[in-house]
Parts: sequence; C-alpha cells; structure tokens
Amino acid sequence: MNILEYIANELTERKQTLTCAESCTGGLLSAAITSRAGSSAFFERAYITYADSAKTQILNVNVSTLRHYGAVSKETVQEMALGALIAAKSDYALSISGIAGPDGGTEEKPVGTVWFGLATKGQIFAEHALFEGDRQQIREQAVRFALRFFATYLYNHRK
Repeated sequence: MNILEYIANELTERKQTLTCAESCTGGLLSAAITSRAGSSAFFERAYITYADSAKTQILNVNVSTLRHYGAVSKETVQEMALGALIAAKSDYALSISGIAGPDGGTEEKPVGTVWFGLATKGQIFAEHALFEGDRQQIREQAVRFALRFFATYLYNHRK
C-alpha cells in the first residue's frame, strides 16, 4: 500500500476529511490527493494562497506574522493550516509554504526551504525540510514530504 492509499483508507474508515492550503506547491498536493479515485469521500477542498494577501484574506494569517517571520516560516504554516481547518470545517488541514526557486532564497532561508503545517481539532504541528533540485523537483519533494508527514500523524494517532 502506498502513502496516498493509506491516507485514503484511514480517513474513509474514520469518516474524516482533509483540506489543504498551498503556497509554493500551487495545487500539486491537492492534485496528488485527488488523482486517487474516491478521494471525494475524504478530501474537502483546497486553498491555493500563493500571495501573502491571499494568506491573510482567505486563511486569516496575521499580517504581523508575515511581517515578522515571513511567508516561509513555522508560524505562517501553522496559521495557514488553522485558517484552512476553520474555513473548511475539516478534521485536518495540511499547509505548505516554501521557496522553490530558482530565485527568492536567502542565506537564512535558501532555495529549497519548505515549511509544512498540520492542524487538527485541538493541535497544530509544523515541520520543515530543505530540498535540492530545480523548481519542479523541490515542489514534488514537498508534496511527498507533506503526504508522509500527514500519514505519520494518522499512524501515530490510530484509535
């Protein structure tokens, strides 16, 4: 069984839903999830909030969070995930924000830096990774990481 099948089976069995909030992946995570037949049983919706203004307007990310920590930060992905969870009334929300390149990196946040958020009803988690490769490779690695991140959470929180 692959990771996506595991997620689909777990959510369907639990009768729970997932939503996504994506920035640097621009919908690739949602596309991966919905590539599986039957995903409508658990996939609620997606928000592609590429611009900071979209993050604040749609997901309620605080302007001061973006100003102080930047769009690619633990704080921002946590707020993105929580905003998506609330807006969609889902059981889980996954968020991604990163620097896919080839430009935009800094010494502190080089190209390939990606943050991931996960909000549940009661908890918010965040992880980050540094990927290598071109823009598309970084985005694809981010999708795989996000799916593993969520699958690990589901596995560790089985009833």
